[in-house]
Amino acid sequence: MRGASEDTHPTGILIGSGGNMRNKSLAADYISRAGHRLAALEVLMQRQSYADVVREAQEIVELCMKGLLRVANVEVPRLHDVSDILANAAAALPASVKPHVAQLGRVSRNLRRDRELAFYGSEDLTPS
Repeated sequence: MRGASEDTHPTGILIGSGGNMRNKSLAADYISRAGHRLAALEVLMQRQSYADVVREAQEIVELCMKGLLRVANVEVPRLHDVSDILANAAAALPASVKPHVAQLGRVSRNLRRDRELAFYGSEDLTPS
């Protein structure tokens, strides 16, 4: 059920103060945690732990994109790749981000795919 301050964007995205959107400081937390992961990439690269670099890079992009969605007051789903949702919410994003939405989507989709291989491997690929 929607509250009085909620509305549905023409794309079908829930915009407003419903569900998880009550915690406005979560956007800043996502960006902060992405920064910590970015610092960890240096260590992982030095140790040539490339599978872990891919996984952490994907999480950095995921957290940043979810932070953007929260800033735009868009309900954030529990998915690893929110590129379609970000694209659909482009009108609500900061002007400085709008020109980069398509590129962010491509990077997010590619990293999500690569993350699965990097984390789980396959019959012909050992991640480490």
